[in-house]
Amino acid sequence: MRPGTREGSSAFGPYGLCAVLQKKMLYIDYKSGLPIYEQVYNGVLRLAALGVLKPGEQLPSVRAVASEAGVNPNTVQKAYTMLERDGVIRSVPGRGSFLAEHAALADSRRRAALENLEKAVKEAAQAGVTAPEILDAVREAIEKGDLGKERETR
Repeated sequence: MRPGTREGSSAFGPYGLCAVLQKKMLYIDYKSGLPIYEQVYNGVLRLAALGVLKPGEQLPSVRAVASEAGVNPNTVQKAYTMLERDGVIRSVPGRGSFLAEHAALADSRRRAALENLEKAVKEAAQAGVTAPEILDAVREAIEKGDLGKERETR
């Protein structure tokens, strides 16, 4: 633990360690039950889905991420291997890892969105929000965003 920090937090903020991924934010929450490699995996998916990471953009090296995050390089390598397996990134020997082009990201973005929705539903339920309230909130979000019309035209 870094000097001046509470257990479970870091010098980077209350949400856990904030590793700089090419000046983008990747949060590692040590209190989370989610393994760190999955947090790195989900973080890269989230940054790609939000457009923070651009297709074809080079990701920092495994060592750089591991050093900044204070984790074992094998942990970051596992996340990068999973990202490559799923077509999110491509690795070029001697050059590094790059975010895949749009076609490869479409399914990953969809999965990341569904994972985020599932996490939000679990957090709401743990906060005492009832299932009907959650469903009403989702319906309202769909109506406000005209998502229902978009689905119907496909």
